[in-house]
Amino acid sequence: MPDSRPHVEILLVEDSEPDILLTQEAFAEAQVRNRLHVARDGDEAIEFLRRQGQYAQVPRPDVILLDINMPRKNGLEVLAELKADPELASIPVLMLTTSQADTDISDAYARHASGYVIKPVGFENFLDAIRAFENFWLTFVRFPPRP
Repeated sequence: MPDSRPHVEILLVEDSEPDILLTQEAFAEAQVRNRLHVARDGDEAIEFLRRQGQYAQVPRPDVILLDINMPRKNGLEVLAELKADPELASIPVLMLTTSQADTDISDAYARHASGYVIKPVGFENFLDAIRAFENFWLTFVRFPPRP
């Protein structure tokens, strides 16, 4: 039976190449059939979201997986900037980070993060987290229509 779920565009904002590869591998292993785009720092994420420069033709993401600790512009700064932009504010953002600091968790929710996930250690644990993400976010959640 064909999958009737709508196609979902996912933006991963992550500066660690090993974590990018791990995420891509986990999505492939979990057989997540949606398109995963990657921005490697906060500035690149904002350019992607605003479709500037090389990102002029990219689709608007339906959901964002956002790391906190990145160069140039950290994830909390990106989150604050996109939630302040009326055209981007409705995009759900899940923080996916190694930070367990209470201040980061509080700051993320104060800036309207949709969730805060601490990156699990080990591929199998990470794969379980991606499957849980797919199960909830890509199966049950309905996203606002793309403009």
